[in-house]
Amino acid sequence: MPADPIIVWFRQDLRIADNPALVAAVDAGAPVLPVYVLDDATSSDWRMGGASRWWLHHALASLADDLKGINSTLILRQGNSSDVLDQLIDETGAQSVFWNRCYEPDAISRDKALKAGLLDRGIEARSFNASLLFEPWTIETKTGGPYRVFSPFWRACMGKTAGLEHAYAKPKNLQAPASWPASDTLSDWSLTPTSPDWAEGFSKMWQPGTKGALDRLSRFLDDTINDYPDARDCPGVDGTSGLSPHLHFGDIGPRQVYWAARDAADDGRATDKAVKKFVAELGWREFSYHLLYHFPAIPTDNFQDKFDDFPWRQDDDGLRAWQRGMTGYPMVDAGMRQLWQTGWMHNRVRMIVASFLVKHLMIHWHEGEKWFWDTLVDADLANNAASWQWVAGSGADAAPYFRIFNPITQGQKFDANGDYIRRYVPELSKLPDKYIHSPWTAPEEVLDEAGINLGTDYPDPVVDHSDARTRALDGYQEIRKAG
Repeated sequence: MPADPIIVWFRQDLRIADNPALVAAVDAGAPVLPVYVLDDATSSDWRMGGASRWWLHHALASLADDLKGINSTLILRQGNSSDVLDQLIDETGAQSVFWNRCYEPDAISRDKALKAGLLDRGIEARSFNASLLFEPWTIETKTGGPYRVFSPFWRACMGKTAGLEHAYAKPKNLQAPASWPASDTLSDWSLTPTSPDWAEGFSKMWQPGTKGALDRLSRFLDDTINDYPDARDCPGVDGTSGLSPHLHFGDIGPRQVYWAARDAADDGRATDKAVKKFVAELGWREFSYHLLYHFPAIPTDNFQDKFDDFPWRQDDDGLRAWQRGMTGYPMVDAGMRQLWQTGWMHNRVRMIVASFLVKHLMIHWHEGEKWFWDTLVDADLANNAASWQWVAGSGADAAPYFRIFNPITQGQKFDANGDYIRRYVPELSKLPDKYIHSPWTAPEEVLDEAGINLGTDYPDPVVDHSDARTRALDGYQEIRKAG
């Protein structure tokens, strides 16, 4: 008679390789019951957004196929995680629940209560690290506190790489329970849009799941990484890894990425300089989680409380123009349209569009954070909150508030030929390079030849750059004087 099964509760670790909870269950020699719970009940204000749900649907389908390949089945349930796990324990006689840790404040509270409740019932409850190279409490300053600045934080992390585990191999086979409990189907959850299908373009760019993640990582390390230190800033070329959504959902783990990059340096495919730069971007992800864990209010509260008195503006028309990619600034509009069409935006452009919202329009960073949360396939509470506060100037190790990205010169520097703009703002495609970043400066005959009537075919700028910069700096001076 088989032993009581171990429930392996999948969350942001939707893979079978380098999955410590799954490996521990296999090593225990018991039947394994893989479970995913769609839990909107304990997500507070951060219920998964629309683009993330699209990714989740396809990542779960991929995980189910991968589990089928090792003689197993993914059980899908919906509801409060604690209640669902209790039901599965009653249905299956499971005496153990294993999972990999999450670090969002709501998840930490839920998991602590859940673990205590399971242990009180005599149910074994074990958690593991699958999502980070270094868990937040393992990196401390010399005085024993959390880091607030990236560079010393990352130096401390790099000082610990000698002890960094390698990725776990995927199990070859999972022992099945005597019987499988009932499961929802993905179609029951309606995670993907239908009418209209606003995610139609997503599948042209993305293949959620482990295979898509490994293919993307392999292409990056074979073809792109050596150009990464410079190409990563140019949105018109394929110069980044594109791994962010795969890492968020755990299609692939950071240890897998880190060691694959190191191997590429060791075997000569990648230069040490390129690998160091790429791995440092993993470091920013680690730093964001470090901040979220130690300062759990950063998704809602200014890290620097002096920004509580900043004179933010209520500008519904400006916000709507920004969301739709109709600000009249081509680099901003290209980024916002790329986001809507693909569920993703190039990182350089994220900084440009974020700066435009909070500094040109002086709209609170909360509005940008909420929009990205709903529209990004890589929406991640730690990265999203830390990044918006960084741009706003209110965060830890933040860009100075007086650093105001000029969307015109940023475009000229990083999209000199206008390739990115022409892809996502096609109504400007016939403009010469000289004017594509500021079409309002083009002579009438140039606009006529390009078939553009400003204000009709493409909007006039919603705000003058010089005036906006002055207004933002005046607002910053107000809080400096108040402080």
